[in-house]
Amino acid sequence: MENPSDTNQQNSRISGAKDVVVKVRNNLIIKSKWAELNGAMGDLGTYIPIILALTLAKDLNLGTTLIFTGIYNFVTGAIYGVPMPVQPMKSIAAVAISDVDFNIPEVMAAGICTAAILLLLGATGMMQLVYRFIPLSIVRGIQLAQGLSFAMSAVKYVRKEQNFSKSKSVGDRHWLGLDGLVLAIICACFIVIVNGAGDDDRCRVGTGEVEDEFGDINNDSNRLTRKRRWLRRIIFSLPSAFIVFLLGVVLAIIREPKALKAFKFGPSSFEVVKISKHAWKEGFIKGTIPQLPLSILNSVIAVCKLSTDLFPQKDISATSVSITVGLMNLIGCWFGAMPCCHGAGGLAGQYKFGGRSGGCVAILGLAKLVLGLVLGSSIVKILNQFPVGVLGVLLLFAGIELALCARDMNTKEDAFVMLVCTAVSLVGSSAALGFVCGIVAYLILKLRKLGDGNGQPFTSVCFGSNP
Repeated sequence: MENPSDTNQQNSRISGAKDVVVKVRNNLIIKSKWAELNGAMGDLGTYIPIILALTLAKDLNLGTTLIFTGIYNFVTGAIYGVPMPVQPMKSIAAVAISDVDFNIPEVMAAGICTAAILLLLGATGMMQLVYRFIPLSIVRGIQLAQGLSFAMSAVKYVRKEQNFSKSKSVGDRHWLGLDGLVLAIICACFIVIVNGAGDDDRCRVGTGEVEDEFGDINNDSNRLTRKRRWLRRIIFSLPSAFIVFLLGVVLAIIREPKALKAFKFGPSSFEVVKISKHAWKEGFIKGTIPQLPLSILNSVIAVCKLSTDLFPQKDISATSVSITVGLMNLIGCWFGAMPCCHGAGGLAGQYKFGGRSGGCVAILGLAKLVLGLVLGSSIVKILNQFPVGVLGVLLLFAGIELALCARDMNTKEDAFVMLVCTAVSLVGSSAALGFVCGIVAYLILKLRKLGDGNGQPFTSVCFGSNP
């Protein structure tokens, strides 16, 4: 005779499995195909230059990186249901490009060590504790600094020719040509015309829900002709980022037609990276130590806060984000895939261009996976000819969208702390240093409010001054 308790347990497991399937299906739902496809392009201005630089400078296995990051994209989309980005770890990449002795084994060692620490912080609940107690003004300072950093890099990409293998500008960009200033300016103007200032505009890209700036399109017959309203609807529904990226691909092929002949079909060979004791030491000291503060602050804390701002109906915890970053690198880095994390800039960029669900990054993940399996590392020939000015335009709008998150700092005190954090982060090129200075400024301002019990500021009690 069947035990009732066993039956209940089996039914519970079946019900739980069904709930997981339903959640994943809802997270990957695509509300608007064009909007989600457009949003998937929002993070490429960061992803392509870093991956290309490491491939050219350090012989990174691009095919393996595409496969693993494609899987990461799809899985994170299924887990979170928002356009959660997968970006290269920037500090590790910067060290690898600038240091001739910091090679692929050191890069992978740095990624594994960073991932292990983040996994530990997430699994023990320490990351969620940190998230709760960091003031919002500090988070906004980190976001503003990262957004401005992206924007400044974007302007550099547009104005200057770039040598990604050496991470240097090599001269002014020509006005004309397939990668000229005129092309970049036209692309930027096109995106502004289609997208406006972003979500606050009454245009919803790809959904057909478009309103005129004077009011509801159904009540504007006295202002605009039906033909003009139809034209506006078509223009505002265009997937601007996707069109710009597709233009870049076409121009890359025109610039180097022989690149198509260099394609080799089939994935790159998978090999376990051999990491020596020296590589572990160098990777931890030169890579993990500078990367860890950036990963904690921007890849976990800031991205969780931004997710809450953009998708308040979603419950995305610092614990889960920290664990996913840890797990994906503890697997991929052993096979030579670039160390990756999530990032507030990528999320802002994908949201800017229309990404609203996990389906957005799932589309991008599938595209990476197909390219990695079909073309492998040979795709680098095309990426090397991709117009850098066009990448700069995509990165510019991602940076601006992230920086705009700081507009909710309404009090002078919050704005002061935020700007201290931002200024130090930008000048010192260190999110950790900006964080420390921001915390100090925050605590000093709180200390000033300590009174004698009657609400007098601390300075009034100590120095006898008027508040």
